[in-house]
Amino acid sequence: MSYSKKEYSDYVERKSQKSPIVRDTISAFIVGGLLCCIGQFFLNLYTKNLGLDEEISKSAVSVTMIFLGSFFTGLDLYKKIAKYAGAGTIVPITGFANSIVSPAMEFRREGMILGLAAKMFVIAGPVLVYGISTSVFIGIIYYIIKLF
Repeated sequence: MSYSKKEYSDYVERKSQKSPIVRDTISAFIVGGLLCCIGQFFLNLYTKNLGLDEEISKSAVSVTMIFLGSFFTGLDLYKKIAKYAGAGTIVPITGFANSIVSPAMEFRREGMILGLAAKMFVIAGPVLVYGISTSVFIGIIYYIIKLF
């Protein structure tokens, strides 16, 4: 059976579920904002209540949010939150932690080397490679511009 492009497009349109874009946008905004508020809570806690230096507090907040993202991924709660919030869970640093822990958990049965260690960066690896490469490239350009 052969479909023309128009027939195939019509078929896909009939079978596809409509995305509730307004609801998705609002829930992503709310959950993403809530995650950022949690980060701000920890920043205030570390600077005001514990008396840490602001730079050290920022690092501590990053570590805390990465821990929480990893912890909730390990408890299989992050997936449930992401199902509701969509992109709201991807933007903050917790999404990065989830992208490393999820594949590690999925492939842990294959062993520490071929499973956990080899598959841990399946999702986050390209982001790290291109992010670091781009920052080095931009740093070199910035350095050359500053010379002149």
